[in-house]
Amino acid sequence: MWAPAAREVDVVFDGRDAAPATPLRHEGDGYFSALVEQARPGARYRYRLDGQEAFPDPASRWQPEGPHGPSEVVALDAYEWGDADWPGVDAKGQVLYEMHIGTFTPEGTYAAAETHLEFLRDLGITVLELMPVNEFNGPFGWGYDGVNLFAPTRLYGTPDELRHFVDRAHGLGLGVILDVVYNHFGPSGNYLAHFSPHYISKRYKNEWGEAINFDGAESGPVREFFACNAEYWIREFHFDGLRLDATQCLFDASETHIVAEVARRARAAAGRRSVYLCAENEPQHAEIARPVERGGHGLDAMWNDDFHHSAVVAATGACEAYYSETRGTPQELISALKWGFLYQGQWYQWQKQRRGHPALDLPATAFIQFLQNHDQVANSARGQRLHQLTTPGRYRALTALTLLTPGTPLLFQGQEFAASTPFLYFARHEDELDRLIRKGRQEFMTQFPNIASEEGGKLLALPAEEETFRRCKLDHAERERHADAVRLHRELLRLRREDPVFSRCDAQRMHGAVLAPEAFLLRFFGDAGDDRLLLVNLGATLPLYPMPEPLLAPPAGMGWKLLWHSEDPRYGGNGMIEPDGEHGWRLPAHALAVLVPHRMEKDDGRSHPEQDALGGEQ
Repeated sequence: MWAPAAREVDVVFDGRDAAPATPLRHEGDGYFSALVEQARPGARYRYRLDGQEAFPDPASRWQPEGPHGPSEVVALDAYEWGDADWPGVDAKGQVLYEMHIGTFTPEGTYAAAETHLEFLRDLGITVLELMPVNEFNGPFGWGYDGVNLFAPTRLYGTPDELRHFVDRAHGLGLGVILDVVYNHFGPSGNYLAHFSPHYISKRYKNEWGEAINFDGAESGPVREFFACNAEYWIREFHFDGLRLDATQCLFDASETHIVAEVARRARAAAGRRSVYLCAENEPQHAEIARPVERGGHGLDAMWNDDFHHSAVVAATGACEAYYSETRGTPQELISALKWGFLYQGQWYQWQKQRRGHPALDLPATAFIQFLQNHDQVANSARGQRLHQLTTPGRYRALTALTLLTPGTPLLFQGQEFAASTPFLYFARHEDELDRLIRKGRQEFMTQFPNIASEEGGKLLALPAEEETFRRCKLDHAERERHADAVRLHRELLRLRREDPVFSRCDAQRMHGAVLAPEAFLLRFFGDAGDDRLLLVNLGATLPLYPMPEPLLAPPAGMGWKLLWHSEDPRYGGNGMIEPDGEHGWRLPAHALAVLVPHRMEKDDGRSHPEQDALGGEQ
């Protein structure tokens, strides 16, 4: 126990048959320790400081009564793992699926979520990304207000039930990574300041709360606390990696940044298994995903908000608040898919500063692209999904664009079956704190002009209301009712996985061109002319004539034919004729088509005027 604020530390047990308090021996530098024979699995205890108040263990492995109750000793080696041959997860070829255990099923438990893993595997998901499961205050929440970073929350099941969830996923061929929050502590249930004032830094302003001390006086034990936490989830729960939340608020001027240290320790803890490490970083500090030997922090990938913002504006036309620096144009989408971040050091008017660092050297797999995630769905008046905010055709086309291009795709829970349930911001603490959180949430959301209006403001759900939480629980029966959406995602992911060109995930062999104000193409160069042409039209029906664009030209001696399109009636579409009409092309409205080369015959019907896509006499 590191408790430099105390002169004496005792272990105090709870319960009728509790063992006597045991004093810990002072080792120097603020550390205390003792071998406590009474600390058997199931024993509940606290640390008493200087003979006065007692607090939960800062490194507690289990808080069965929540963060304000006693810690419980758990047996770390009792679970019998069945994944000895599991190789882990690397950066290439992954499809991520963000999941909130509390709302993924009506029961909101690991055990209930387990029953759906086979469906996700068959859909084409390769890695589950769990929103934070560390202990937090209240009966429900997103998990980002964690206060016991080593204790899986009592809300979703026991620590061994979490182990079983991961073990079962591995048995099905699914990786599991964990969202961890190292940038702040939650506002209720955090007792670390009683043990040491050095956990917190006053040098930096943190938008989420008090900044963590990673580079100030006595920061060594603080850095060790978080590095050990990263090791813990990998080693003791067999997680396949971590997603680091809001790394822009991990302030560290040390020679080795805490992100790089966490990455090093996490990989070491995995042993022979490979782990996948990614981060959220709103300012787009690209060095996070660059190898250490090239001056980076050694993570595999970063969330690409720029692609999301441009895609949402293309779908809805609403370029306001933090969407105001994108217009959803074809060139934006081409650039985001080819180069990752749109902002790599340019002036960003919304924030009145430059945004982003150069990232042109990073591979496509370093950019996680998505149409939905927990933040972006919740940051709307009603917590609606994107398919509810745009036309069906545009949504199918943007889904295909996200899933077929080289970046690493991420789906948010329920997206695969066009869930009708919202995802809202929910959290309950104590009355006064709930009032402050509600006020802060309302102030944040008023950056959107419609929500700032009197009418729009009334649409925001109350975060502390149980009904807000309950409304977000998925209805998995919608998989059957929305079977066309499931089919769309399943077949796109199969095409991504099995097609020899798309499966390369190589943006260097992909090039794009703008065809019209809302239309563009992406040309994927294969081997020996085995190319793929992806045509996207998010606007009105588009005849292509004239066609002065070399990327439209097929390989020598060949023409183009449809391989896949988003207007297939099986996905809810209305059908599509061959876009290549020889004398002119026709791109239907709100659609995406994938074309492949095929050998031209002497007379394959293309020369007949009645076959031409433009129609009429030539």
